[in-house]
Amino acid sequence: MQILSERLKIAVKNTFKTLLMVMPMLLAVIGLMGLFEVLVTPDMIHSLFRGDPVEDTLIGTGIGAISVGQPFLSYAIGGELLGEGVSLYAVTAFILSFVTLGLVQLPLEWALFGTRFTLLRNFLSFVFAIVISLLTVYILGFFNGIA
Repeated sequence: MQILSERLKIAVKNTFKTLLMVMPMLLAVIGLMGLFEVLVTPDMIHSLFRGDPVEDTLIGTGIGAISVGQPFLSYAIGGELLGEGVSLYAVTAFILSFVTLGLVQLPLEWALFGTRFTLLRNFLSFVFAIVISLLTVYILGFFNGIA
């Protein structure tokens, strides 16, 4: 019984350490989402995304490429965009490019991996973000009967 008690104490201690470590990131996400809701109005979003699948996909990919970040943040932003009526094409493309493309990180990537690799990786990430977002929406529509 005492071994179980010691293990429980260690588990609680480790869980609390992890929570303290993650807390600043969670607060930052909450703060960014608050800023997003205040600074980016629904009119701005609707003027950018008009409902055309190809155009929305390209715009979503471009915005995601410029605003690079972590996956957990892209899901929160994507959820807000869907809530504002932005098409699944745009949101899927945004999430994919937000995580895989890195215009902000290009200089570092050039220095570490070289120009050829960096340009090829970013070009392929851009193309596949578009293709995968179109296929994702098509496949979801097929299974839901809305394609």
